[in-house]
Amino acid sequence: MAKQTKITITTDSLLLFRGRSSTRARCRLCNGESEMIALESLQVISNLDRHALEEWVNSGELHRLQGEDGSTLVCLSSLLARVRNTKTS
Repeated sequence: MAKQTKITITTDSLLLFRGRSSTRARCRLCNGESEMIALESLQVISNLDRHALEEWVNSGELHRLQGEDGSTLVCLSSLLARVRNTKTS
């Protein structure tokens, strides 16, 4: 009887769009320049429900800064790191 080997390959993909609502700025916590996204746009980008998004924002893992117009901006690098941590958990 011949031996059979089953190989399963699992992949993840992440598609990012650069939109008009994003801007580049220096993130103090990343210590470098990063793409910044308006807090209001996070739910659309992350596809999270409101409760989960509030948990992420309040966790302290998302780096934030105040935009010139007074809006809250979130560092895309910290958002991607949070997504990676969530997938490995």
